Amino acid sequence: MSNARLRAIGMYVPERIVNNQYFEEIIETTDEWIQSRTGIKTRRYAAPDQFTSDLCVRAVQDLAAHYDGTLDDVDMILVSTVTPDQPMPSMACLVQYKLGLQKAGALDIYAACAGFVYGITLAKGLIAAGTHRKVLVIGAETLTRVTDFTDRSSCMLFGDGAGAVLIEADATGNVGFCITGAHGEGGIDLYISGFADTLDGHPISKNGKIVQNGRRVFKWAVQTVSSKMPELAQANGLTIDQLDWCVPHSANLRILEAICKEAGFPMEKMLESIVDYGNTSSATIPIALCKAVRDGKVKAGDKIMLFGFGGGLAYSGTVITWG
Repeated sequence: MSNARLRAIGMYVPERIVNNQYFEEIIETTDEWIQSRTGIKTRRYAAPDQFTSDLCVRAVQDLAAHYDGTLDDVDMILVSTVTPDQPMPSMACLVQYKLGLQKAGALDIYAACAGFVYGITLAKGLIAAGTHRKVLVIGAETLTRVTDFTDRSSCMLFGDGAGAVLIEADATGNVGFCITGAHGEGGIDLYISGFADTLDGHPISKNGKIVQNGRRVFKWAVQTVSSKMPELAQANGLTIDQLDWCVPHSANLRILEAICKEAGFPMEKMLESIVDYGNTSSATIPIALCKAVRDGKVKAGDKIMLFGFGGGLAYSGTVITWG
């Protein structure tokens, strides 16, 4: 049975930088209020003619520029997103076409902020099964397309961006034990409307925008992640003290601080993308990891926990040994 190795990483964020002063002009808020409650200073917005598949392609191109092999033999593309260009065809199919990856299968993952780590979990399973040997896992969003800019409690949170990793079959591997889980009863606390008028019997807003009960999601995220971190570490033969880094979904800097406090994990060992790029859902984890790698923070041999959590409500986690 082959093992899975994370071999390369890349990212892309749009050129337009939006600071907190932008929101002072459209809603009743201040830069100080936004930073004190979210930690966000800036975020990136896609251009009007730029969509999720475009961000995916740019992230993979960045990965390719830092990879010493070829992507021509990639045999599966997994894309996590809740903001596809359209419901069909899938983003993975568009990426396969735009990059000319003729040998690749294509599948989208609809697990929101947990989706990227779900993708790594699926890639590991496909490689272990022997059906695939080289898998691109991409997390990408254009959340500004589904942001309600009249909602002063959440509109400043979201940004656009993409991150990608290459998972290959390998004799030893560096992708550890993975966990997945869900609390579907919390779906009403974080959703984007579609065809149905209700969710679990509850009437929902039908504006096609992100609707979030921030307090409930905050509480669920802190309780879930802080309790699962030690379990995931133990399943990988570690204690949380032996982790060099943790890369949780960057939903809100205050959530990350609360997770650290509850789990007894030092905040200085958390890698985030929330401050400069906002909440990019599926993309926050690969962007944060890629940024840390490029900045020289992450070293060969580092033990890195990845932990996604969000819409569903769902969660997923794994431990990577870098290098």
